[in-house]
Amino acid sequence: MSNSHVKKYSTLTIKKYRQYFINSLEDLYSIEELQSIFYLLAEKLLHLSRIDIALQLDDTLTSDEEINFNQAIDRLKIYEPVQYILGETEFFGYPFLVNKQVLIPRPETEELVSWIIEDVDKKETTILDIGTGSGCIAISLAKKLNNAVVSAIDISNKAIEVAKKNALINNVNVEYSSVDVLNFEDKLVLQDKWISKFDIIVSNPPYVRMQEKKLMQLNVIDHEPDIALFVEDDDPLLFYRRISELSRQYLKHNGTLYLEINEYLGVEMEKMLNEAGFKHVELKKDIFGKNRMIKCW
Repeated sequence: MSNSHVKKYSTLTIKKYRQYFINSLEDLYSIEELQSIFYLLAEKLLHLSRIDIALQLDDTLTSDEEINFNQAIDRLKIYEPVQYILGETEFFGYPFLVNKQVLIPRPETEELVSWIIEDVDKKETTILDIGTGSGCIAISLAKKLNNAVVSAIDISNKAIEVAKKNALINNVNVEYSSVDVLNFEDKLVLQDKWISKFDIIVSNPPYVRMQEKKLMQLNVIDHEPDIALFVEDDDPLLFYRRISELSRQYLKHNGTLYLEINEYLGVEMEKMLNEAGFKHVELKKDIFGKNRMIKCW
């Protein structure tokens, strides 16, 4: 057998490396976080579940496995999110690829998706997701709503590349297109096969004010894409105003607009949407009691 096919082994067992991993990062993360991160990495790098690890703690790592873990430690030391290190995460129970071109999907966005699913009856529904990012909203709706025809747009071609891969992984059909909602002048519907009017428009646009940046964790502000997060302090509703304009043009009669919003700007959002001519504006709290989503007709 060629030497190139002979595995080289580390001097560390899984148990000893787990302790080394925790010792290396305990000044930056809680022990509970580190244990959770270690098991996520082990599942990816060692192809072992938490139960498998418990049964194989005395197994020795290969040299390559140790190198891969050490590289993950280096990335964690600069607060890179573990989802980017893994290259994947889960949203609504479905697998999603993620990289630095897209936001990591959040639990509160799952609540927005659940709200839409609860409201939709079984008839065919046309949906547009504005600022799709990883595609988590559009794809989850396409998975859950069998009769939905789902389209999605984003300003970033690189984000759309990620979203298209996620649609393939999850075996759904979502029509994607690159659109800058703030600056386009042509028709929003860019492809003949797109639906020109929608029953539902949904968006989780940038809504974090620059003044709130200091309140955020380094793993977010140093690694996730600014273009998907931040708006200027003097115009925090910029994207919402534009989306409301588009919705008036592209929603069907009695169509519904769903938005994830800044928890501090619920009152301002209600006022803006009422002034824009929307009816039955409903503000909804997330599981943490924060004003996080809104819908209107």
